[in-house]
Amino acid sequence: MDLQIDGNTALVTASSSGLGKASAKALAREGVNVVINGRDEARLAEAKAEIEAVATGDVVAQSGDLTDEDDIETLVETTVDEFGGLDHLVTSAGGPPSGPFLETDDDDWYHAYDLLVMSVVRLAREAEPHLKASDHGTIVNITSRSVKEAIDSLVLSNSVRMSVIGLEKTLSKEFAPDVRTNAVLPGPHETARIESLVNQAVDRGDYDSYEEGLADWAGNPLERVGDPMELGNTVAFLSSPASGFINGESILIDGGSTGANL
Repeated sequence: MDLQIDGNTALVTASSSGLGKASAKALAREGVNVVINGRDEARLAEAKAEIEAVATGDVVAQSGDLTDEDDIETLVETTVDEFGGLDHLVTSAGGPPSGPFLETDDDDWYHAYDLLVMSVVRLAREAEPHLKASDHGTIVNITSRSVKEAIDSLVLSNSVRMSVIGLEKTLSKEFAPDVRTNAVLPGPHETARIESLVNQAVDRGDYDSYEEGLADWAGNPLERVGDPMELGNTVAFLSSPASGFINGESILIDGGSTGANL
């Protein structure tokens, strides 16, 4: 399917690895000019080369910390300066640390809120005039299936990410009709983080092989973890005219593992 976004411009945060990188790759493969972001400049350069290998648009790497307001302003300014505008914003951020409620202190809560929520607030605020000036404006927030069903020992993700969904739903009304806003809620995907966790478990002797350890993450009806590009392709679809009547939705991408009816 031709998504009709060739020549558009996208900013994808936390895209030097994982689901953010997969989203940037899917957009770049459709001909979108993409600005990618991360804190580790070496890893960001590697991601840029990987994305450029499949891109039919241009790829620009801009380092920055999503908890730094000045860095967020620079991200948006760089995108607009490089490509003359901004059509698509994809927000992603690293997950907060795991742990139960009584082992989570105030600093953990404030940092998680700054990383997961205020980064989206600031990005949306900075990007809004450029997205509204576009004929194709979209926002896609990458969050987690934890907003639908609480996950054991992930109190920060379970609690704080709910704010992003409330913001997404609000922006889907306030920014419309010029900008559509949606969210994707991933379950486990075979990212570098999960690969590392599985390999650590194998080294500890918890599993006999990587394949056995990975299978333990596949608690869903499809009996496998996701390929990051499956989520990336969904993000590209939600950024395109092919999804033109989808607005204010939160779409689970978890192989059917979540038990919630809605």
